Amino acid sequence: MVIQLFVWLSVCSVLAFAAPDVVSSDLIIAKAQKNIDLTTQLPKIVTQLTLENAGQSGVRYVLVAADPDIANSLSFVGASVKSSSDEEKKLKVTKTTVAGHQDKSLYRVDLATSLEPGKEVTVEVEMVFVHALKPYPSHITQSEKQFVKFTGNIYFFSPYKSRTQTTVVTCASSSIDFFTREKPSTQADKVITYGPYEDVDAFKQVELVVHYENNAPFLTVTHMTRVIEVSHWGNIAVEESYDMVHTGAVLKGPFSRYDYQRNQDGISSIKSFKTLLPASARDVYYRDEIGNISTSHLHETDDGVELELRPRFPLFGGWKTNYYIGYNVPSYQYLFNKGDSYALSMKFVDHVFDDQVVDHLTVMIILPEGSKNIKLKTPYEVRRDVDKLHFTYLDTIGRPVVTLHKDSLVEQHIQDFELHYMFPKFMLLQEPLLIIGAFYLLFLLVIIYVRMDFSISKDEASESRMRVASLIEQTQAAHDRRSALYQSYEDAINKFKSSKDMATFTANRKKIDQDYKQLTNDITHLQTKLKSEQSDVGEKVGELQRLDSQVREQLNLAIQHADRLVSGRLNKQQYLELDGAVRIKRDELCQKMEAIMNSL
Repeated sequence: MVIQLFVWLSVCSVLAFAAPDVVSSDLIIAKAQKNIDLTTQLPKIVTQLTLENAGQSGVRYVLVAADPDIANSLSFVGASVKSSSDEEKKLKVTKTTVAGHQDKSLYRVDLATSLEPGKEVTVEVEMVFVHALKPYPSHITQSEKQFVKFTGNIYFFSPYKSRTQTTVVTCASSSIDFFTREKPSTQADKVITYGPYEDVDAFKQVELVVHYENNAPFLTVTHMTRVIEVSHWGNIAVEESYDMVHTGAVLKGPFSRYDYQRNQDGISSIKSFKTLLPASARDVYYRDEIGNISTSHLHETDDGVELELRPRFPLFGGWKTNYYIGYNVPSYQYLFNKGDSYALSMKFVDHVFDDQVVDHLTVMIILPEGSKNIKLKTPYEVRRDVDKLHFTYLDTIGRPVVTLHKDSLVEQHIQDFELHYMFPKFMLLQEPLLIIGAFYLLFLLVIIYVRMDFSISKDEASESRMRVASLIEQTQAAHDRRSALYQSYEDAINKFKSSKDMATFTANRKKIDQDYKQLTNDITHLQTKLKSEQSDVGEKVGELQRLDSQVREQLNLAIQHADRLVSGRLNKQQYLELDGAVRIKRDELCQKMEAIMNSL
């Protein structure tokens, strides 16, 4: 029994949730103030609705409808209500259907709180339309002004009855060629006022046609691609490409640059426009297919970076241009994380120019390699393609790319999206390790290459020269160490003369003699190898050995003289004469040995 009751309640809740919205007969529009703004290329209809609940139960939502004549041009619907603190609060708006009114574009506006019986609430509904102003005539010359025609509804098109309605139309100029006259109606300068009208039925229509001068920029982005590349190394790179067209009256006849500059005509043409970038934007560039466009100016303001763009030529009706801009922003302002969970929060579309129109937008978000569990949250409905992979430098498995599409965007669509994903922090080490590994492999290959012989046959002469060079280097090193022992002998003799300690002198001399003998034997061994490789070098080393033996004889004489001096067999004057002759002879021999070493 309990299970059956649970099933019955579940079915009822599903049916209630799936049930279409209905037009409440208890809801009455006490007052509707409809304002149609036609001063730019975007018709904006803002309606102040004073709603009254004349029924016996609360009302949670209200339905609003778009004028059938321009419903296909509707780009944005928004609603708000003022709170008790006079703050504007946004209301949730969703497209809906109502039985018996499937041919109408209806939207459900959820009220902040239930409207109780006998109570009133004022709701402001905003609708923005694109391509609803038609140039008339459709072609003009360079010097002519641009006139456009707007077709809409004088009354507020609503599923509810209204006690009173007023419509105010604001044009771009006072030059109004024609407007529909529905009593009561008045015109004052560029403002047309209709009403007030009493007791207006639901879905009442009277065609409104206004033909007036409008030289505002009719610039449309036919296709825009916004690429956001996220890096966890502190940077987010943004690049946006644009295809633009002037959707105003098409230029008829030739274009004269002379008349354009002299008479300052072509007032409906577009000379420049301003794009707003984030305040932290840096490394900004503005280019097209030709290259960098230098006719641009960058101004930093308190709220952001203002980029004034001037195309290479003024844009007249039907003329097109394309370009792309790019910049970098620090990731800490848009990327947040907790552990391995990351959240990216950025604008889905940014400010391109005032009163912008973007027919089709593609947003590509390139995440770091290794990102997974990607979840998207958008402020409005978008189309999402199947995620792809993007490969760039140091990538192995590719970077995930989230691709989103949205048609018919205006300034009101400048809102933030959120992209949540998981990214293991150890993946940050992947690129540094790849670089280290690449350099390690490069050095290893170089080491292997220089140590391998890739010649087909051996070059005996070259190998012999290399062996001789090695032997000469070893000989020079051994001779240098042996020459240092000459000074060791002299130091030992001087110490002996001063201390007269024969035992200490004998011990020091014995140690030096051992080192001297070892080095002499090493050089003799090297001499033998050199003779087998290159006889002339071997002979020079032999001459070196003969001179060394003579130096050794002189050292022995010096030791004998020092011994006789210490024992008293020589006086000091005799010793100095004998020792001086020995030094002169030894220096001559050392110079000859140095000359031989230099010639090797």
